[in-house]
Amino acid sequence: MGTCLLEVCVDDAAGLEAAIAGGADRIELCSALSVGGLTPLPGLMALAANAPVPVYAMIRPRSGDFVFSSAEMDMMRADIDLVRHYGLGGVVLGISREDGRLDAEALQNLIGHAQGLGLTLHRAFDLVPDFNAAIDTAVQLGFERILTSGGARSGVEGLTALEGIVAHAGDRISIMPGAGVNATNAGEILARLGVHEIHSSGGVTLQAVSGKVVELGFDNPTRRVTSREMVAAIKAAITSPTGN
Repeated sequence: MGTCLLEVCVDDAAGLEAAIAGGADRIELCSALSVGGLTPLPGLMALAANAPVPVYAMIRPRSGDFVFSSAEMDMMRADIDLVRHYGLGGVVLGISREDGRLDAEALQNLIGHAQGLGLTLHRAFDLVPDFNAAIDTAVQLGFERILTSGGARSGVEGLTALEGIVAHAGDRISIMPGAGVNATNAGEILARLGVHEIHSSGGVTLQAVSGKVVELGFDNPTRRVTSREMVAAIKAAITSPTGN
């Protein structure tokens, strides 16, 4: 197995610290990972600016689909300005048309605004009706990589589709499998796909500490948090000679 980079998505200060301590090679900075990740708060961007690894910020103004209004496009451009202001390495983007295809025109608008920043296409890709056409569009737009589960709920479930995606992408753009990636399955995913980067939350599920906090609606009974040990285990799994 060759060298594989581990990207870890985090949505708070503790998660950022845990991911770095566990050996993450790059951070995807978000808020609200419970809904797939939204734009991180400015304070978290400021904190992440001191990270010793590259940090890419999610640019997504709300949960739900990826069909955005003109007002939401204005929000995303303003958020890209903040990413640049805080000196982060890149942005994570995705915009869909009503039929699920990538909205190349809207994406080009944001990419132009993000000139000089790194570019990841997020899992809006997993909604497209034609993976090959979407790969070609992503290449033409200048994305560095595509984060994808192969259109499935998890990267393992989407492995067959991911094999086709990797084959069509070739060396034109990096394919980064994600969703449900852990220390148990990361080696299998890499062995099947031969990719050079992989994405995970490195998360574990915890029970809420305070009943009152849950009772008043400030937290859920359980929540996912980034675990240094989990990140380290995934890192070990993707760097071992056998992938196990």
